[in-house]
Amino acid sequence: MKLYIIRHGQTEWNKAGRLQGWNNSNLTQHGIENAERLAQRLKDIDFDYIYSSTQKRAIDTANIIKGNRNIDIIQLEGLREIGFGSWEGMEIDEINSKYSREFDAYLNTPHLYRPIDGESFQELFSRVEDSLNRILSKKGENILIVCHGVTIKALFSIIKDIPLKELYKVPIYPGTALNICEVNKDEMHFIMEGDTSHMDSTLE
Repeated sequence: MKLYIIRHGQTEWNKAGRLQGWNNSNLTQHGIENAERLAQRLKDIDFDYIYSSTQKRAIDTANIIKGNRNIDIIQLEGLREIGFGSWEGMEIDEINSKYSREFDAYLNTPHLYRPIDGESFQELFSRVEDSLNRILSKKGENILIVCHGVTIKALFSIIKDIPLKELYKVPIYPGTALNICEVNKDEMHFIMEGDTSHMDSTLE
């Protein structure tokens, strides 16, 4: 079994440097076109299942990659992005200015991060692991998963058995970057991580 794990395409808030978490903003033209490039790259893959977060930016990206395949997109609440609470919609510089201690913990010492009114990493990990177990229980050769930057960090951490205190070592890959995890019985390992060779960096 292979898991094709994709972050949604670039959004308007991504471009503006705003946190979106459980909130949503639309895909930019850049995000749409890179998703189309990834769809072309994966056009010959026969996906048995397509999973997406319940958030519109992920669903829209999944639909682009799906193309004309006759397959439903299964939406999982557990694949949503981490909830940032009152930080959502704020520019990162503003968050760093007003909540420097909390934001530093979020970035650099995640095991010590205590959200003001958002979601903890422990809560994120619990629902992401539940979703992963549900996906792995299906029989299939190729499974597409479209979700979010921090959600993918959690997936990487769970699959690679990286402790929460080292989560900062796992990068957030750009929108539509391709990650492929191979599953063989109880063993899982990545055969591709953060590949952006299909993307056009000149798109605006």
